[in-house]
Amino acid sequence: MPAQADPPGPARVAALVLAATPIGDVRDASPRLVEELTTADVVAAEDTRRLRRLTDRLGVAVGGELVSYHEHNEASRTPELVERVAAGARVLLVTDAGMPSVSDPGFRLVEACVAADLPVTCVPGPSAVLMSLALSGLPVDRFCFEGFLPRKQGERERTLAALAQEPRTMVFFEAPHRLAATLGSMATTLGADRPAAVCRELTKTYEEVRRGPLSELVDWAADGVRGEITVVVAGRAASGPGDPAEVIPQVLERVAAGERLKDVCRDVAADTGLSARDLYEEALRARHP
Repeated sequence: MPAQADPPGPARVAALVLAATPIGDVRDASPRLVEELTTADVVAAEDTRRLRRLTDRLGVAVGGELVSYHEHNEASRTPELVERVAAGARVLLVTDAGMPSVSDPGFRLVEACVAADLPVTCVPGPSAVLMSLALSGLPVDRFCFEGFLPRKQGERERTLAALAQEPRTMVFFEAPHRLAATLGSMATTLGADRPAAVCRELTKTYEEVRRGPLSELVDWAADGVRGEITVVVAGRAASGPGDPAEVIPQVLERVAAGERLKDVCRDVAADTGLSARDLYEEALRARHP
């Protein structure tokens, strides 16, 4: 039997298209990215020179109009690009590496297109966030992305303090020259023994993943680290239920204030993970020794 042709792709309609670009290895560029680069009516790039270097390495040329779209002209260029989509154009948005709008320009444009009821779609591809998470060796069932932490130590440590009880694995971006200071703040605020991983130069020649408690990573980074950096930190470890006797004074205080013992035990059990029955029996013994 003759080989069957691949099914046709989706119709090329007017839309905003977010496309992920390689974070290092150019071979990670998808065929869909190449197709969009060569056929989109408008290609909006965070850095047009870097995009031209990418297309040169891919052996393709941008087929439509090439414009810049970065943090300094987002506000002024967004209405223009929205108008182009509304007029029937297919607008491709690419950033220097990874997915647009993830710590990169793009959210403002997506928000404006959604508000105007215009189509928005995506070409998936490389992601430093997901790759770092997968390589970290830390739990991946639940995670949160926190982007870049504040540069000033006080603000950085206040932000980390607000995350101290976060149970999910946390992913951060960081500049190499600030890595040691950031890891130090994490060790101080989250705990020196908190498991973490530093991923650098992902998909590039000198890719490296360092895993260990934050205290060890602080020592490793002290002499300086180069490259693109992603930090993955374990969430707060779940603690097991404590001793019911420890919370009985709280239970009895609420009962003395007029609450029903059963209701209080149920509430405290939900907060602590203790057994409501054990709390009830312990409270009765405390009230009638």
